[in-house]
Amino acid sequence: MPAIASVSARQVLDCLGRPILEVDVVTDTGHRGRGAAPTGQSVGMHEAVVLRDGDPEHYGGRGVHRAAENVTRVIGPALVGRDVAEQRAIDTVMLELDGSERKARLGGNALYSTSIACLRAAAAAAGRPVYEHLARGPLTTLPVPTFNIVNGGRSGRLVQAFNEFILVPSGATTVAEAVEIGVVVFERLAAVIERWTDAPAGVAPSYGYRAPSSDPRVVLELMREAADECGMADLVTFALDCASSEMYDPVDDTYELDGRRVRRDELIETTRDLVDDFGLLFVEDLLDENDWDGFVEAKRTLGATLVLGDDLVVTDVARLERAVALDAVDGFLLKPNQVGTITEALDTFDLASRHGLVTVPSGRSGGVVDDIVMDLSLGLQVPFQKNGAPRSGERIEKLNFLLRAADAVPSARLADLGALRRSRAALR
Repeated sequence: MPAIASVSARQVLDCLGRPILEVDVVTDTGHRGRGAAPTGQSVGMHEAVVLRDGDPEHYGGRGVHRAAENVTRVIGPALVGRDVAEQRAIDTVMLELDGSERKARLGGNALYSTSIACLRAAAAAAGRPVYEHLARGPLTTLPVPTFNIVNGGRSGRLVQAFNEFILVPSGATTVAEAVEIGVVVFERLAAVIERWTDAPAGVAPSYGYRAPSSDPRVVLELMREAADECGMADLVTFALDCASSEMYDPVDDTYELDGRRVRRDELIETTRDLVDDFGLLFVEDLLDENDWDGFVEAKRTLGATLVLGDDLVVTDVARLERAVALDAVDGFLLKPNQVGTITEALDTFDLASRHGLVTVPSGRSGGVVDDIVMDLSLGLQVPFQKNGAPRSGERIEKLNFLLRAADAVPSARLADLGALRRSRAALR
């Protein structure tokens, strides 16, 4: 394989207009790869550090020129001349150069962007799409896209404790049908919300509709009404990303829920009722990112739904090992920038696979158009992946990526989420 000839970095912008780091890697044969480090609205305290400049006169301190310099002055010289296909060796060099627990010295954004750029350059040199480069055999399935269509959080005086209300086209049989279901129900939901509130449906920072109520049951009922009006009620199910660390108060050990402060047990019981009434496919981050006992209780209580860890696991193999030992989750959210390198992310995926856990690749709210998470979704043969609302370029591009892949690999079928649910229920 070709050797790395140059590594360059620059500051660009994410989909929300915030500075992010972008890295280009070029081989001695002219093959190129590019990587950029997204950031999330909800960021776990155990994630790799996003190194920013801290200069309040430029982008409110959010610039990433320091991380760019670390790539060009420290990381690049150490990688030039190395075989671009040796991903683990490349990532190991960067980890040793940084030497800190959360990539705080050079920046998780510096390591991640470079790692992804090397992966893409290697795939280009091999003459195949990145997802084929990642795959461990022929693609047999394509992931079902899921849509974050209503966004919670704090909006004026209204606080919707659950962060994301997600539409899952679980009854679709093709990627094209899944995409159409997501788009059509999302568009109908605006009219349903406006009829219920007698006001225009607001757009949240993550591009879904602003939650019109603090009661999660109301939001799910409006989503179900929209699907029913589209004649698609039998083709969809729903899911939640609670991001409860954002609503947790460690002082009194309580969570925000529909205008009240509640204890862990009440939050779990309320969610169990929602699971029973709406058939939720998964519930993500129901408890605080350090509440291991709470996750164990939730998994034991919530029945057939998938209990997923995002901020709890942060794509970190050591944290997933702890979750496995405690039987705390059914799966985790794969966000490679949380941990810092593609090798670490794949190691976490391998651990999950060995223990029969579900891996769910996910974009981030502050994403980019060309997101490696889509290649991971295909190459790792996962059953479903998380996308945002079908609005804004980088989210639409993820859907178009799936549509192109379905055309390029016509023998691959859409993953069967019904079979997934039945198998998980049997394990209970």
